[in-house]
Amino acid sequence: MALQSKMTVYLAIAGVFAMMGGIVFYASLDNEKLEQAEIKLANVELIENKIEDQIRLNITFLVNNPSDTTFTVSVIQYDLYADGIFLGSGKYSTEDVSMPGRASFFPNTEIPLKNIFVLDKSEIETKTFQDIINNKIEKFGVEGVITTQTTWTVIEKEFKSEL
Repeated sequence: MALQSKMTVYLAIAGVFAMMGGIVFYASLDNEKLEQAEIKLANVELIENKIEDQIRLNITFLVNNPSDTTFTVSVIQYDLYADGIFLGSGKYSTEDVSMPGRASFFPNTEIPLKNIFVLDKSEIETKTFQDIINNKIEKFGVEGVITTQTTWTVIEKEFKSEL
């Protein structure tokens, strides 16, 4: 009887490991689909500002899901450039929102995500600051990391885009 009890325990443990292996395998199928997520800089727009030594920019990212897996975007961390000059780092985040409350990127959908970028005059050269205010920037660019996730998988993917 003791041998049969031990055998049952061993089989139960083996079953748990097999189930965990199946979950890991199933979740890994999402990895390559999440890697297909595409992000590009869609718009940078000056927001009317009441503070003299500060600029507020509305940054719009366009996120595309060409895969057949639905995902959400929890974080977009980025560095912003104006005509090749580093302006600073920004972050779009929905980390504090549960997955059901975030925008769902269903298969073959494209959704704009907006973020406010605040730039103090003391952080960059005066000429660049004035060029942004006077709409004289020829090209904005971003480099960063987008974090996409499904219920089982989280992927961080580097990106670079210019406008």
